[in-house]
Amino acid sequence: MYSLGIDVGSSSVKVSLLDIEAGVCLASSTNPKVEMPISAPKKGFAEQDPEMWWKYICEGIKDIAGKCSMSKVASIGITYQMHGLVAVDKDIKPLRDAIIWCDSRAVGLGAEALLGIGYDKCMSHLLNSPGNFTASKLAWVKRNQPEIYAKIYKFMLPGDYVAYKLSGKVATTETGLSEQILWDFKESRRADFVAEYFGIDPALVPEIAPSIGVAAKTNAATAALLGIPEGTPISYRAGDQPNNAFSLNVLRPGEIAATGGTSGVVYGVTEVPKADSASRVNTFLHVNNKADAPRLGVLLCINGTGILNSWIHRNVTPNLSYAQMNDLAMTAPVGCDGLTILPFGNGAERVLENHNIGARMCGIDLVRHSQAHILRATQEGIAFSFRYGIDIMKNLGLKPDVIRAGKANLFLSPLFRSTLATLCDSRIELFDTDGALGAARGAALGAGFYKTAEEAFASLKKVDEIAPEASWKSPLEEAYAKWKDTI
Repeated sequence: MYSLGIDVGSSSVKVSLLDIEAGVCLASSTNPKVEMPISAPKKGFAEQDPEMWWKYICEGIKDIAGKCSMSKVASIGITYQMHGLVAVDKDIKPLRDAIIWCDSRAVGLGAEALLGIGYDKCMSHLLNSPGNFTASKLAWVKRNQPEIYAKIYKFMLPGDYVAYKLSGKVATTETGLSEQILWDFKESRRADFVAEYFGIDPALVPEIAPSIGVAAKTNAATAALLGIPEGTPISYRAGDQPNNAFSLNVLRPGEIAATGGTSGVVYGVTEVPKADSASRVNTFLHVNNKADAPRLGVLLCINGTGILNSWIHRNVTPNLSYAQMNDLAMTAPVGCDGLTILPFGNGAERVLENHNIGARMCGIDLVRHSQAHILRATQEGIAFSFRYGIDIMKNLGLKPDVIRAGKANLFLSPLFRSTLATLCDSRIELFDTDGALGAARGAALGAGFYKTAEEAFASLKKVDEIAPEASWKSPLEEAYAKWKDTI
């Protein structure tokens, strides 16, 4: 039997097929082969057509169907880019392009809501400011596109929409409500007072289905189109960062997961509902949260991390591979002789209280500094941004002795890994897994093919471990102090 994992990102869609019994990946496909387009009709806007996601999901499934029979698919899991808004009419057709995670148009509305609802109530009940999350994005549509808002039957997250396309059922999850800032942590129920503040009818919120467990089943249309048997359970659904943590078997309080793609994320699990006073890091329900065993995910997101490294690649060293960039960067000294780079060039940064300060290069010496210095300062600057957020997370009780990550993207760089491990005084453990494969494991667990999480992750193997570099500690701390002074 197989379990199918679907990972809907903002750059691409990946599908992976897991052999449930062996616990190994049989096939994967990523589409499109170039990055998916993001529409930006105005500065700070970011939108995508939900039907584009579905198109590439279908292409990916058809790709792997050429290698493995879809008739053996026994469970389906979905992970997706968080905080997006998909507004649909009564026919469950999108009324406009989805407003995706990196869109910052609703920052002002979220700030107004923090004052209107009340700071104390937001911090104690929501553990977050309404910020630039899904509820605030819907409020923007209500205020600025009333003709569209009037036609809305339901609003969904990207993963909810994909589950609908597979099953014909409209639903969301408690975890999803928390990432929309529509979950009341204090009362353990939907936070209708947020919708009411914005003037949003709570009836527009879909019914609640489990994150891990059978939420829906595939319909005849999916069977006809993709060859997946009708009635296959859709038994796992999670946003990309909770799912990344799940993929790395980060399920218990005190455990930490990290990613370093276009954006950089550190995600720690806690059982204590505590808010950061400035909402620089955010708290959501983790996928394995239960009423009698609370599991909350504290999320640090830095928008401008991997995107900075790719920008440097395109514009500073276009003729070098990433591996060659890493080798050249290692020839520069730790701390880069005073050169520092801020990576915040991809929109408003939550960790900076939703300010958009842009990317910056500071302290450049036109005589001493070289290409190698720029490359090393780039990776150090990204690692500094992680450390900055982790220091905030420590104030909430999270202390990362071990950070787990997939061996991909920035974590392929030995320089970045060692810099981060040294700055955080933590070991870094790397695993050969990804979001789609994690969703497939989650689906097999949710459908009952695995009885426990330990069984689901029995085949997950650590492929590398990185310890702090003692000789780097002092110069990195000095460089980090200078870096913080430039923010």
